[in-house]
Amino acid sequence: MWTRVWRQTARAAGAVRWYMTSLMGDSAYATYVAHQRRHHPDAPPVTERQFWRDRMDDQDRNPGARCC
Repeated sequence: MWTRVWRQTARAAGAVRWYMTSLMGDSAYATYVAHQRRHHPDAPPVTERQFWRDRMDDQDRNPGARCC
C-alpha cells in the first residue's frame, strides 16, 4: 500500500515540476532545438546564449501582458 502511495506522490511531484519548468520557460531552448532539427535540419540552431538574448530582446520590444 505504501509503495502505491509513494509512486502516486512521486508522479504528482513530477507533474508539478514539469508544469513549473514549462511555465517558467526552462525548457524553451530544448524545445527550440527540437523544432529546428525537425523543421530546419540544414540550418544550425543558434547557441543557447544567443537564444536567450534574442528571447529577452523580443520580450523587451513586445512586453505583452506582464507585470514589470
